[in-house]
Amino acid sequence: MTSLQPNQQSSPRLLSLDFLRGFIMVLLALESTGLYEHLFDATKDQPLLNNIFLEFFHHPWNGLRFWDLVQPSFMFMAGVAMAFSLTKQYGKGVTWNQSFRKILKRCFWLFFWGVLDYAVRPSGLSFELWDVLTQLSFTTLVAFLIFRWNATAQIITCIGLLLLTEILYRFTKVPNFDQPFVDQHNFGNYVDTLLMNKINKGGWVAINCIPTAVHTIAGALAGKLLIAGKNKIKILLIWAVVCFIVGYGLDYAHITPIIKRIATSSFTLASLGWCLCFLSASYWWIDIKDHRKYLRFFTIVGMNSIFIYLFFEIVGDRWFTGYITAISSGLLSIINTPETLKLILSSLSVFALEWLLCYFLYKKKIFFKL
Repeated sequence: MTSLQPNQQSSPRLLSLDFLRGFIMVLLALESTGLYEHLFDATKDQPLLNNIFLEFFHHPWNGLRFWDLVQPSFMFMAGVAMAFSLTKQYGKGVTWNQSFRKILKRCFWLFFWGVLDYAVRPSGLSFELWDVLTQLSFTTLVAFLIFRWNATAQIITCIGLLLLTEILYRFTKVPNFDQPFVDQHNFGNYVDTLLMNKINKGGWVAINCIPTAVHTIAGALAGKLLIAGKNKIKILLIWAVVCFIVGYGLDYAHITPIIKRIATSSFTLASLGWCLCFLSASYWWIDIKDHRKYLRFFTIVGMNSIFIYLFFEIVGDRWFTGYITAISSGLLSIINTPETLKLILSSLSVFALEWLLCYFLYKKKIFFKL
C-alpha cells in the first residue's frame, strides 16, 4: 500500500538518479497532457521540427524512436534504485527475509495499481496487464531474487531470459499465432488471449515482462558498480557498446527485428545500451563533476515519481486534464488565442499544476513510496 512518510535518509541521495527519474516523469507527464500531439500537428508544414516531435511517439513496429526508450529507462532506474536501497538495508543489518517481505509488498502494490490504471473503462471494468507498473512488479521481484548473485551469474540470467523470449516466439507453434514478429499473430498475443481473453490493438503484450526484466537486473548491476567507485563509468560504457553492437546488429542482419511493442531481444539490448549511456552521462556530470544547478525542477518530480505517475494516469486522464483544459481554453478564448496555441498553452497549464503539486509535497517533506 502507498505509505506517507518524510524522507529520513541520513546519507546523501544519488542526485543523478533523482534527476533521471524526474526527467522521465516530466516527459511522461507532458505526454499525458497531449502536448506532443499538439506540437506535432502545429509543425506539419515544418519538416525538421515535425520529425523532431515525431520522436515523441512510439514507433509503429520495427524501429526505434526516442519515446521507445522511456519505459526501459523507467525499469532500469528502478533497478539502480534497488541496488542503493538494498545495500543500505544490508548495511543496517536488515536480513534477506525482511527485505524479501518488503519487496513482496512493493510488488503487490505495483501490480495492484498497474491493474487499477487500466481497470476502469467507459464500457465497464476491465482486467489488463499492459501497464508499466504491472510489468515492473515482475521485473522487480526477479531482480531482487538474484541480487546477491555474482555479476557473471546475473548476466547469464539476462542472456537466458532473452533466449527464452526468442524460443517462445520462434518455436511455439500455435495456430494463427505462429508468426514471431507479426502484429496480432505472435506468441505474446496468444498468451494475452489466455490471460485476459483479448489482444491489445496497439500490439503490446503482457509477457514483455520477461525480456524487460533484463533492464531492471542490469540497473541493479549498474547501481552496484556506482556504489563500488566513481571509476566504474568506463565499464558501464563498455557494456553499452556491447549492447548496441548486439542489439542493432541483430536487427541489421535481419535475425531479430527491433520491436518495442513485443520487447524483442534486439530491442531490449539496444535500449539497454541507451539506458547505460544516460546513467553514465548523468552520474558523471552531476555526481562527479558536481554540476547541480537547475536540476531541482526535475528532482522534485523524481522524488515522488510513483505518486505523480499514478496521478496523471488515473486522476489526470479521467478528470484533471480535461477540467483544467476547459478552464484554460475558455480564458484564452476571451483574448482570441489561435486554436493550436490554445491547446499547447492548456497542456502546459495542466503540467504546471502537476509540477506544483509535486513541489508542495517536496516542501512538506512528504514522499509517497510503495
